[in-house]
Amino acid sequence: MSALTNRQKQLLLDYCIGLTSEEEASEAKRLISSNKQAGEIQSKIKAALAPLDTLEPEPCPDYLADGTVWRLSNFARSSQLRLQQLLASEQAKSATTKSRLWRKIGEVATAAAAIVFVAGVIIAPLNFARQKSWEQLCQMQLWQIGQGIHNYSADHDGKMPAVATTRGSPWWKVGYQGEENHSNTRHIWLLPKGGYVEVSDFICAGKRHGRVTQLEQSQVKSYNDFPARRYVSYSFRIRCKKSANRVLTPTVLIADLNPLFERLPDNYSSPLNIRLNDKLFALNSINHSRRGQNVLFCDGSTKFVKIRRIGIAEDDIFTLNGTDIYEGTEVPSCETDAFLAP
Repeated sequence: MSALTNRQKQLLLDYCIGLTSEEEASEAKRLISSNKQAGEIQSKIKAALAPLDTLEPEPCPDYLADGTVWRLSNFARSSQLRLQQLLASEQAKSATTKSRLWRKIGEVATAAAAIVFVAGVIIAPLNFARQKSWEQLCQMQLWQIGQGIHNYSADHDGKMPAVATTRGSPWWKVGYQGEENHSNTRHIWLLPKGGYVEVSDFICAGKRHGRVTQLEQSQVKSYNDFPARRYVSYSFRIRCKKSANRVLTPTVLIADLNPLFERLPDNYSSPLNIRLNDKLFALNSINHSRRGQNVLFCDGSTKFVKIRRIGIAEDDIFTLNGTDIYEGTEVPSCETDAFLAP
């Protein structure tokens, strides 16, 4: 029986605390069934974590997670410094104390290993709790945007927020402030411009770089679109060619950022040319570390999904049917082909 590698040990820890993908979980199960040491490690981790099963799961507040990680980091740094001091002290002693030196090093190494293991067991669940908390905050924001759409429609004879666009308009030009209604985000910008939704609600809580200062309402009204791409990390449904200015069926309306359009040209005069490949076809949104994406449906409900295909027809919400190259002007040909883009 070969010794387990560090990667295999990490895989077992991730599997026991529920952080593995389906593929990784299958790999972990095969490892446990074929390796006695792996089975023993699994049993020990499960026994150590068993008391946590009695706790009611709740979102981990950011301040608590950050504070705990900060304390663990300081503890790890102080332990490492202490270890270095002990090693330096023992190495300075005469050769007659070698046996005591190795006993001392062994004790310190054991303590250091315990610290590393405990830190791994604690930090991983904290990270998982933080991710779940971001998912819930993101769902709340999408729900608030949905409420804003509902209120806008109530004030505008049942119409969805929309601006007049011409055929072939480049929907990818987020942040363009010219008179032409280019980007797909200009429709949804009517919500913060009209005071229906806060600008900050358009930045997913799980987006690392999505921390911007809230704009004053006077500033919001001066813009024709989101000020820049960093102010919006969601993708919105593009209406089909024959679409009316209203939605009748409970289908997808908004979701976390489309992985096809994470990087767009800064220069609006540059052409957009994105060729679909196997990776882009399977990639989840970056907002939640590729684990899945939150979706807002037209009936106001929200859901976190781990796959991109939605509904009975299993329609991919991030691509157009039969389209492999995107130049930023494509639109769906029918209502059943949901396509969410910047």
